[in-house]
Amino acid sequence: MAVAKQGQPDHQVKEYLDELEFLALTAGATTLKRFIQKLDYPDPRTYVGKGKLAEITAYIKEHDVQLIIFDDELSPSQIRNIETATGNRILDRTNLILDIFAHRARTAQARTQVELAQYQYLLPRLTRMWTHLEKQRGGIGMRGPGETEIETDRRVIRDKLSRLKEKLKEIDKQNFTRRKSREQLTRVALVGYTNVGKSTLMNLLSKSDVFAENKLFATLDTTVRKVVLETIPFLLSDTVGFIRKLPHNLVESFRSTLDEVREADILLHVVDISHPNFEDQIAVVNQTLADIKAADKPVLMVFNKIDAYRFVQKEEDDLTPGTKENISLDELKNSWMAKANAPAVFISAANNENIKELRAKMMELVKQKHYQIYPNAAEDQQ
Repeated sequence: MAVAKQGQPDHQVKEYLDELEFLALTAGATTLKRFIQKLDYPDPRTYVGKGKLAEITAYIKEHDVQLIIFDDELSPSQIRNIETATGNRILDRTNLILDIFAHRARTAQARTQVELAQYQYLLPRLTRMWTHLEKQRGGIGMRGPGETEIETDRRVIRDKLSRLKEKLKEIDKQNFTRRKSREQLTRVALVGYTNVGKSTLMNLLSKSDVFAENKLFATLDTTVRKVVLETIPFLLSDTVGFIRKLPHNLVESFRSTLDEVREADILLHVVDISHPNFEDQIAVVNQTLADIKAADKPVLMVFNKIDAYRFVQKEEDDLTPGTKENISLDELKNSWMAKANAPAVFISAANNENIKELRAKMMELVKQKHYQIYPNAAEDQQ
């Protein structure tokens, strides 16, 4: 379910709901129907208007619907009011992403980070948790904390938050010590929107075996590998993917993980060029980098998945406005290269295409940093 602002393009609303459906699929849910309402602002009581809420209620009574997912973060009162009106369980975008993170977390650090974000999300929603406590027996949005009455007590949750924050401080100290020991090597971090192929590229460049899957947030834990190209060693890290409306609690909880990005010398910004909304995804990543104070670093734009790029040739007498599908890959390359402020390369990590060019452009940036650290090495090269 989504609220579209007046004037928002229909294709953009569809793309946002496509992403929400992919998030639901990643969490293990099947989408039965989409609902969209155009409003200047979401209703403060029920997010959608009375008529749309009645339409949703009628549909779920007629079909076997177990969960309603909204493409925004809802307030505690909105969730309570919608649940009362529909008689169904409600999940907002933030809780859905938290659930996926809880399912994907593997290491102690990732589990602690996710648990902290879950409790921060849960704390202001305790009233609803008391009312519906007897219904909480698992399922999407129910992984992790909040399943017993005692855990919904505010004092207990605040105590848990304090302990989790202390635990993360200890992890931060360990990570800081580990990063300090690597200061003599150039650090390169892969960043990008979720599911753009960062882990596949990581495996290709480092000849490692990092988990990669065609689902959102396949990678939560930062993976660091030592890579040697042209006799120059450097560290390559794969980090958690960014996403539109990334919950603030998650950004805060994953601060120690994102330190790998903040402290990197060079960023490889990986983009899925086959995605119809890739320019918006670039903007989301750039904004997130700015938010975590990592936007002032040398960047190599890596446009991935050129093998999946679609090009539909327009008929000569077709006077309709052009779309991205009507632009050839070569035209897109030329237009992007002309306006970009950063070097760019177009590749297919899955098909190992143009990887030699990627390595060459990467090495240009790595050498610059390496010779700053070891100026004598630059002299030896001359």
